[in-house]
Amino acid sequence: MKFGKEFASQMVPEWQEAYMDYDYLKTLLKELQRFKHRTKPPAAPSLKRKLTLYRAFSGLTQTHHHHNPTSPSSSPDDIESQPILVNSVSRDGSQSYETTFLMSSEEGGEYELVYFRRLDDEFNKVDKFYRAKAQEVMKEADVLNKQMDALIAFRIKVENPPGIHFDRSVEMTRLASDIAASAAALSASTPSGAKSASKRAAHLEAIEESTHGQADDDDNGDEKERNTPTLEAKPAKPKPKVIVPAPLEILDRVKMNNTLETPRSTIKGVLKVPNHTDLSFSRENLRKVEEQLKRAFVEFYQKLRLLKSFSFLNTLAFSKIMKKYDKITSRSASKSYMKMVDNSYLGSSEEVTKLMERVETTFIKHFSNANRSKGMSILRPKVKRERHRTTFSTGFFAGCAASLLLALILMIRARNIMDSEGRTQYMETMFPLYSLFGFIVLHMLMYAINIFYWRKYRVNYAFIFGFKPGTELGYRQVLLVSFGLGALALASVLANLDMEMDPKTKDYKAFTELVPLMLVVFIFIVLFLPFNVLYRSSRFFLLTCLFHCICAPLYKVTLPDFFLADQLTSQVQAIRSLEFYVCYYGWGDFKRRENTCRDSNVYNTFYFVVAVLPYLARLLQCLRRLFEEKDAMQGLNGLKYFLTIAAVCLRTAYSLNKGIAWRIIAWIVSAIAAIFCTYWDLVYDWGLLDRHSKNRWLRDKLLVPHKKVYFGAMGLNILLRFAWLQTVLNFQLPLHPQTLTTIVASLEIIRRGIWNFFRLENEHLNNVGKYRAFKSVPLPFNYDEDDDKDD
Repeated sequence: MKFGKEFASQMVPEWQEAYMDYDYLKTLLKELQRFKHRTKPPAAPSLKRKLTLYRAFSGLTQTHHHHNPTSPSSSPDDIESQPILVNSVSRDGSQSYETTFLMSSEEGGEYELVYFRRLDDEFNKVDKFYRAKAQEVMKEADVLNKQMDALIAFRIKVENPPGIHFDRSVEMTRLASDIAASAAALSASTPSGAKSASKRAAHLEAIEESTHGQADDDDNGDEKERNTPTLEAKPAKPKPKVIVPAPLEILDRVKMNNTLETPRSTIKGVLKVPNHTDLSFSRENLRKVEEQLKRAFVEFYQKLRLLKSFSFLNTLAFSKIMKKYDKITSRSASKSYMKMVDNSYLGSSEEVTKLMERVETTFIKHFSNANRSKGMSILRPKVKRERHRTTFSTGFFAGCAASLLLALILMIRARNIMDSEGRTQYMETMFPLYSLFGFIVLHMLMYAINIFYWRKYRVNYAFIFGFKPGTELGYRQVLLVSFGLGALALASVLANLDMEMDPKTKDYKAFTELVPLMLVVFIFIVLFLPFNVLYRSSRFFLLTCLFHCICAPLYKVTLPDFFLADQLTSQVQAIRSLEFYVCYYGWGDFKRRENTCRDSNVYNTFYFVVAVLPYLARLLQCLRRLFEEKDAMQGLNGLKYFLTIAAVCLRTAYSLNKGIAWRIIAWIVSAIAAIFCTYWDLVYDWGLLDRHSKNRWLRDKLLVPHKKVYFGAMGLNILLRFAWLQTVLNFQLPLHPQTLTTIVASLEIIRRGIWNFFRLENEHLNNVGKYRAFKSVPLPFNYDEDDDKDD
């Protein structure tokens, strides 16, 4: 793989704008190369042959001229032999670098001037971003220091009940102690931060561990010797000993945050009850605190890893592009430029590396029983490998589903089932039962396609949805589940493809009539299975989001919650099928394959209710966000779902009553709702229809290179949005009403699948624009603000 593709594949997607634009610089070099070829006279054949022989012979022993330290041309004092000079300049209080090209008078020098100007812009951009992120992680390290101090004191309180003597001189864990000097240098790059940085560095370097304290064994037994420092500074010269304050005094200044989002916490928030409480020293609280800090350390470590990778990849990219420049121009500029890169903050800073070491040490000691392999496996989870077993199983079930579908079609044609007496009765009863599985399988297939294209265009869907690292399903896993369920459903249909009643008993076979119910029960059992099989993490994630949707206004609305609620709005017919299961099997209709559900007022009432529930959940989520975020757009979004609820109810009423008045009202309200929803999809959810964009009627940044894909998706969205027209206009189609309803519901699922890709693409681009690559992890302790100010 070429370096350009490898470089792009290893970028942090949300930071891609901050990386060096390797392709653009390579384009400038290609223009320079084309100019050289145009102006360079063609070489004589004999000269070319001699040069080829010379290179073939001398390749093993030749020493490059610019690598020889004794060569006069490589001497930094010999300015005339250097094609460039790189200087550090200060602009607006920040440091940047400028390259002076010394051979601009030569032919083609203007191309090289442009190249070095753009090269400097790219390097200064990368260096500035890296400095800013390094400052951020240093501040986060300070916050984690305080959290760890409070945790150690909390452990002592819990593990040492009153009446047992223990030494108060315990270790103070410091993540950033021995990088204080470099942190001070970082802050000192701005005049306003120089004084505070040096003061902070002196404070951190002065912290030294007490050596006269008695060891306090914690619950893991890993703190046996307090004389051995873990993360303290390594001063260059002896410093006077500073007595570390007793950590138990820290507990007087902290309270515990109620970070768990529950309906109770929501009610407290409405009543304006403080979200932090006094400390309660119990083992249960200690376990919660440790779990929260453990998650915070894991997330912080991932940020450090990506920041280190950012530095390495960009440094390598500058080295590669300068080697290309040397090769094209036959100059020796890469050595001078890379010397500047190596001496810059990007190339020479070790804060991130040292901070990673201290995070590892702290995490291993305090969160993994001093077991390094266990701790590192949590901090650096292994990349999930695609197993051949998954691919084989997916292909196997896909083949089974295709074979069963072909067998079903041949059986229907061979037995002339479509013309049999029980066809209408079968379509009224069994078809709605089995269509449920068709809706689910179709939705999963669309989701698998979405994952495939999200990965292809590097949409970070795992981060957007908030999956734990390594637990997100790939498209192969989703296809495996969908084809497996599809094969089971088709096998059930074949087992229950009986159109005629038994003439003797005037009844259908009870066992075959129960096949759909058994399959539904099986799905629910698998969904709630507590064992670590069949993608337990993903199943529980789905159930958690589903519970949040049911209790919509009582939980803080996150993207996975409202994304799932949007999926449910496209599965109204599947939810109605579940209602039909309750009626059909609960009232005993399955014994004679009759459908008496529509004769019940209770069933008809719930026929309205179950169709409204997904839209009601989204409406309540919008109202919750309107209340919390004070964003008027959420009120308009809620209005969209309110109109949809009215349209669904009116269309349902028309399907049950069949009157001209219901028809007109349903048509008008449905048209208004469809127009409003379509506009919202395209403008706000997809971020399109911007006439001032550089991509007219689209957005400025697009992941899919072909613009016609976006226009096609917009047209298809509009077309499928109005698929409900057939339920109001009563098109005369040669299809059973149940078949027509199923087709319309399937089209809505397909529309939702298309919507999913562009909705997440827009969310990803918003994250890219804000360089948002990490989720915030709530911390367990809240420090008194006054004390923090005094510090």
